[in-house]
Amino acid sequence: MDRHGLDLAAPRVVPILDSKFSPAVLARRAFLARARVTGQAVPAQLAIEQADGAVFGVQTQLFPEHSRDAVENERHLERLAKFLLWSIGGHRIYMAGPRGLAARLQAHYQQNPSGKFDSEIVGRRIHGKPVEVVDVSPAEVPSNRSCSKALGRHLEGCRIGFDLGGSDRKVAAVQDGKVIFSEEQPWDPSQQSDPQYHIDGIQESLRKAAAYLPRVDAIGGSAAGVYVNNEVKVASLFRAVPQGVFERRVKKLFLEIQKAWGAIPFEVVNDGEVTALAGSMRLGKNAVLGLALGTSLAAGYVTPDGKITSWLNELAFTPIDYSPQATVDEWSGDRGVGVQYLSQQAVCRLLVPAGISSDPMRSAAEKLQLVQELMASGDERAQKIYQTLGTYLGYAVADYACFYDFNDALVLGRVMSGPGGEVIIRCAREVLKVEFPELENRVSFHVPDEKLRRHGQAIAAASLPPLPKKS
Repeated sequence: MDRHGLDLAAPRVVPILDSKFSPAVLARRAFLARARVTGQAVPAQLAIEQADGAVFGVQTQLFPEHSRDAVENERHLERLAKFLLWSIGGHRIYMAGPRGLAARLQAHYQQNPSGKFDSEIVGRRIHGKPVEVVDVSPAEVPSNRSCSKALGRHLEGCRIGFDLGGSDRKVAAVQDGKVIFSEEQPWDPSQQSDPQYHIDGIQESLRKAAAYLPRVDAIGGSAAGVYVNNEVKVASLFRAVPQGVFERRVKKLFLEIQKAWGAIPFEVVNDGEVTALAGSMRLGKNAVLGLALGTSLAAGYVTPDGKITSWLNELAFTPIDYSPQATVDEWSGDRGVGVQYLSQQAVCRLLVPAGISSDPMRSAAEKLQLVQELMASGDERAQKIYQTLGTYLGYAVADYACFYDFNDALVLGRVMSGPGGEVIIRCAREVLKVEFPELENRVSFHVPDEKLRRHGQAIAAASLPPLPKKS
């Protein structure tokens, strides 16, 4: 597919360190407006189906086939499908639209390197089958069917909550909803090829927390990646583990740990889901989108009725920049995806444009710490990095609002620590004010206070498993 095949829209708020930034939400809006101006816009539908039967679909419009701009239709559909794959998840995409486009979209997942990555990870590894594009008539597109469930909020008893990030692992002992011990321990999981490193680290943290409790009734945890019934489907924490070893030792790692703790109630979910749950519990609100700007970009969603969906919410791989000069992600090979704009990686990428020199041997966490120290001392170069991140966040949130029904955005993670986090939120709000006035009063940004940052995530993670009902 022609990766440069869209007429892009310039933002009214330009990131101070990234003049080439072309927000996905504006590019999509401009595409639809130009298609409609022809007076002959062609309707099209995309729907993604999950293994459990859940379906989420969107409608769009395309240029008529005889239009000179019809070449843009492929790129528009591929970027839209990309968002659905990583935010919703599934292996089958139904497409109703002009003849030939479904076949070309299928070819993208079979031939294009980034498309093959999407098909391998979202399709085969998570849902058991490569991505399949089915060419259907509008009448054959399945209707939306949601699958949601209650998550966590169980506070009774003696529990352990843990959170596994790319730079550190956190653990807490929680008794009847009160944190009585918490600890943060640095580690480097994504570089370790032996899964025993991960097992030993997790067990060490759990044993430390257990020492502060009279007993352990349940263990709940959050971690970057995709987990189904406590099985690891795919996770950046285990990127260095060879695939064969992953299948033998990592896939059922948490089931092994649960067995070692006497098969007590044990539940592990994506860290983004726990972020959103923690925000919902702390704010006393539902319809919450949680975004954690850390080693990567994690996201989670609590519906207006207080539940979670079966969606992936892997916004690290959804496109937010349509510029042909957008940064290429090292893992997926795609341009302009969220992890390169809203994480430690984004901070590292902006060092050079900001004029900040750093030892290339420093880790991403160390480079972030350098920027935070410069920000605390009033350095204008660091200020520009945070302003740029805030502009990215504003446009990204506007994009997410096209697909998620939320009123509150909880934004946390290492990148948000210190005065830089305040700058990020201020600049994000400015984007909504200038570019999206319809969202300015609807969406509220929240940065967790110290209590939520230190204890809220742990309590939410610990609250995941329900205890057996007493007879």
